[in-house]
Amino acid sequence: MASWSNLNTQDANSPVMEQLIMFHDHTMMIIVMITITVLYMMISLMTSKFINRMLLEGQLIELIWTIMPAILLIFIALPSLKILYMIEETNKPLISIKAIGHQWFWSYEYSDFKKIEFDSYMKPTSDLENNEFRLLETDNRVVLPFNTQTRILMTSSDVIHSWTIPCLGLKVDASPGRINQGNILMKRPGLFYGQCSEICGANHSFMPIVLESINMKSFLNWLKNY
Repeated sequence: MASWSNLNTQDANSPVMEQLIMFHDHTMMIIVMITITVLYMMISLMTSKFINRMLLEGQLIELIWTIMPAILLIFIALPSLKILYMIEETNKPLISIKAIGHQWFWSYEYSDFKKIEFDSYMKPTSDLENNEFRLLETDNRVVLPFNTQTRILMTSSDVIHSWTIPCLGLKVDASPGRINQGNILMKRPGLFYGQCSEICGANHSFMPIVLESINMKSFLNWLKNY
């Protein structure tokens, strides 16, 4: 029986995902405030006897309830625009890798150091070892160093796929005939899981992603021994 800790989503492991979580909390706080205010006004209207049924207009209150939503939208829009710029910003990547989506597996190319290419298929249930997740484990993991700015280039050989790792706040579409890019900056070592998040055919749910984050020395040793 799986422990409750295994049922939780992974903690944020990139500055972008941390900003997305803070933006979520910020927006939810505004929504809670609006909901409480509206409920209070509805209850007050239903329970209070001091109602002017002949009131047809009130320019002051109309001005207030026009300006207040506009101000709230500004408080939501400004952090959102900041995060959008952070997601698109490419800040001198030290490593570039290429991911190619296929029906239904991923292939990767490390071309900065030497020609390293491999395919990554979902691991069959019969081959799983202890502490490996069914439908999430792959036979070949993407290996990258943490605290290193990395660029991932994304394309597809057939239909539209999407390379997604939630704890990194990363979702890049893989479109045939074009190359998209995403940025990875991990803050700690570990194993981080994702899946194709674009409906790409019958086996769409069987092309997972496993990214292994290691230190730079171990990464260089992995390159030498591959």
